[in-house]
Amino acid sequence: MENKAKKPLELYIHVPFCVKKCDYCDFLSGPAGKERQAEYFQALQREVASVPDFPDREITTVFIGGGTPSVPDPALIGAVLDQIRNKFFMAPDAEITIEANPGTLYKEKLEDYLEHGVNRLSLGLQSPQNRELKILGRIHTWEEFLESFSLAREAGFSNINIDLMSAIPDQTYEGWEKNLRTVAALGPEHISAYSLIVEEGTPFWERDLKLPDEDTEYRMYEDTAAILGEYGFHQYEISNYAKKGLECRHNKGYWQRTDYLGLGLGASSLVDHIRFSNTDNMEEYIKNSGQPEKIRCDMERLGEADEMAEFMFLGLRMTEGVSMDVFEEYFGKKIESIYGDVLEKYLSIGMLEKKESRIYLTRKGIHVSNGIMADFLL
Repeated sequence: MENKAKKPLELYIHVPFCVKKCDYCDFLSGPAGKERQAEYFQALQREVASVPDFPDREITTVFIGGGTPSVPDPALIGAVLDQIRNKFFMAPDAEITIEANPGTLYKEKLEDYLEHGVNRLSLGLQSPQNRELKILGRIHTWEEFLESFSLAREAGFSNINIDLMSAIPDQTYEGWEKNLRTVAALGPEHISAYSLIVEEGTPFWERDLKLPDEDTEYRMYEDTAAILGEYGFHQYEISNYAKKGLECRHNKGYWQRTDYLGLGLGASSLVDHIRFSNTDNMEEYIKNSGQPEKIRCDMERLGEADEMAEFMFLGLRMTEGVSMDVFEEYFGKKIESIYGDVLEKYLSIGMLEKKESRIYLTRKGIHVSNGIMADFLL
């Protein structure tokens, strides 16, 4: 009998700890002592043990995010990864990413990650200028980043992403270009370049910040692709640039609506048309993680209209856009019969483009992407 191909499933693991919360951060994270960290990882292992093992699924990617997952003892991360490997069917070439901050890595820790199957490292640099790092409230220096980067290369990491932030207070266009070139010259495999968003409830929200004006921010974004292109990176998504064949598979899966299961505090999931998230209350999570039904909230079954809208606004984030054929295959309807008017509107003003059977945002469209995406909500 032919072996039926297993459907892909992505895993996200949330590690909510960091050394110090940055001044712009509104993520679910904060500092905690070793005892609390150990307690949290025990709870995480109870959750892993009690979720279904999805025998018809293949785990294609694992993404360990935070917080700063490189803060806790690497043995805690290793134990969870071993448990996942024993429980689920893991694709032999699964992409396993861990986010790490400069200054939290050392040789043995990196070797430990590799030993437990981590094969992609995402380094939160934000800026190669110490003055800008200070403004952001980062705890590391550029020199510490360089040390972490070279330690990772020496340990054997051949797939590294570097996060960079533009539109930082007091940043000039020339400063941003210099930052891009400085980081691209290091030769990472991937660069995530996104602009600062000042979120309510963060220290930045309370401050009178001198941010670059709209025209400067527009130029910063517009020229990023060309500058990074000189170093062999291509833009494959609104904020992401990769060397050929080294796009982040986990993120691509998310934009292409592959099912994903989130484990840990506040993690979101989308499995079999049902969206839900875990509680963001630490005490509640630790107490009930062994009974997943008790920690899950915001359960919502996606209707066809929701799925169509997501197909469009997530897919359009990628430079290759959405496939009209895949839409028809998935929903049994022609894309024009649902979105004819919206497509016509944006194609006619040059915000969208159609090539063969794909629709994607033009450079002009990328700048106002949020407004365009909103129009696909039925």
